[in-house]
Amino acid sequence: MREATSSATDALRAGNRVVAGGISAIVLILAAAAVFLFLNLPDADAFNARVERLFVEVDALRSGPEIRLLEILAQSGTTFSEVLASYRMVIFVLLVFSTSLLVAALVLLVTIVALNRRMSAIQRSGIQVASLMISRESRSVFINDMEFSLTEAAIETLSVLAEARMDDDMLSGAQIEAVISGKNVTDCDEAAGATRVKRLRDALGNQLVSELLVKTVARRGYMLAVEKDVIRMV
Repeated sequence: MREATSSATDALRAGNRVVAGGISAIVLILAAAAVFLFLNLPDADAFNARVERLFVEVDALRSGPEIRLLEILAQSGTTFSEVLASYRMVIFVLLVFSTSLLVAALVLLVTIVALNRRMSAIQRSGIQVASLMISRESRSVFINDMEFSLTEAAIETLSVLAEARMDDDMLSGAQIEAVISGKNVTDCDEAAGATRVKRLRDALGNQLVSELLVKTVARRGYMLAVEKDVIRMV
């Protein structure tokens, strides 16, 4: 249990480091892109400065029409500077929005990876059952604090698997069918026992519980993935 806790803690720390590093990288990349973009945008007052320079350097522009033309150009430059300033704000908002989306996507991706690893660890280790009580009379099974009502056939299959687990045995599908039906093993079909196990899993309902409680060992048979000292039959 200590090793599992240590492994989970290390995985959590590694995941946190990945998230922190990814967020830092995203922020730095977008910050660099923003600085580069803003530095290369034209100066908002460049047009007005050019008009003012023309007015100062060209002595011929002293009559009324020419001055009026320069005033119109200056007003156009002011409008241009205002539009460019609004563009800068739009670009800034878009950069902030894209940063938020990338950070959220990274966090969701790491969360999905962590959940997949956790589910894989559960599947490898099996379900942790502190108590397993089987009541044939009420056709019920109590797994930790969960109660499941089973059919008569399902409770018989679970009882056979529980008795085999207490004897440290593993049963094939044919052996399960033989114990329940009272026939000889050679007269029983492997598929019949497999069908009983499938119906037991269907009766348990919860896919996680059913798949991890009743383990299938390839080319060997079926067994309960619990410690034998937690099993009680009443």
